[in-house]
Amino acid sequence: MAIVPVMLSVWGVSLVLMLAVSLYAARLGRNEEAQIFLAESSSHVKSEQDEIAARVGRIRPLQRSLIGLASLMTLVVVVYFVINVFRQF
Repeated sequence: MAIVPVMLSVWGVSLVLMLAVSLYAARLGRNEEAQIFLAESSSHVKSEQDEIAARVGRIRPLQRSLIGLASLMTLVVVVYFVINVFRQF
């Protein structure tokens, strides 16, 4: 079995997963606002913002892992093809 199709497939899947999780995190964070709630009457808004922040916080480790995996796979693909070019000379 050739390694190139497997390597490119893993690279493509990692890029798609990274993109999907990044878009999901951006969509969640879109409703998050950076403001201070001073009045007690806005406690429901504060609780909504805390819930959004908690969701985004739970996704961050997965997002960072997928970014790392996609970066690593990109490096592997580039190194493989650079080595392949040098072997042909």
